[in-house]
Amino acid sequence: MIHIKHVLAFVSVTGLASALAGCAASGAEPEETLGQSAAALGTEVCPAGVPATLAPAADQTIKSTFTGVGVQIYVCNGVAWTLLGPQANLLNDEGKLVGTHFVGPTWQSNDGSSVVGAKKAAATVDPSAVPWLRLDAVSHSSEEGRFSDVTTVQRLGTVGGLAPADGCDAAHPGAIAQVPYTAQYVFYRAKDHGSVKQCNGS
Repeated sequence: MIHIKHVLAFVSVTGLASALAGCAASGAEPEETLGQSAAALGTEVCPAGVPATLAPAADQTIKSTFTGVGVQIYVCNGVAWTLLGPQANLLNDEGKLVGTHFVGPTWQSNDGSSVVGAKKAAATVDPSAVPWLRLDAVSHSSEEGRFSDVTTVQRLGTVGGLAPADGCDAAHPGAIAQVPYTAQYVFYRAKDHGSVKQCNGS
């Protein structure tokens, strides 16, 4: 366990480092080499059993999908563990680092673009892992790039990340737990014509 101020500093520093790395990487590689081509993506990227409650709006189509690998950070309030936020790397199918995911919740690409989401729906698919989610975009950074037009984010296929079963009590207020997790993040954009592709439970 470590004190909350150290974790907050860690999150701030790593977020800044990611932003600086994004500035350095901007323009270095086209998006197609860092992720999947949007035209090539279909529902085959969706895990089985996506609850219909996590479906995005009808005009949203899959843009990209990346794997999040990192930790869910919890703080002890003296009674129970409460979620502070994630700290994870975003990897493409080749295992290449394309961005980071951190408190907000925020997803930031190496190109400097980012999106902040707000949770709209959740479903417990695996009781041993954090819930699957649907989040709607509420803000974007001013930098243009991979996440500039993201409208919806799904967190699917989660493994791990649940708060510890013990270790939080009146003797340990402010204690921090970092619990490893992985998840698939599916990013959507609006489409004004043609068919859409979604992980929507159908």
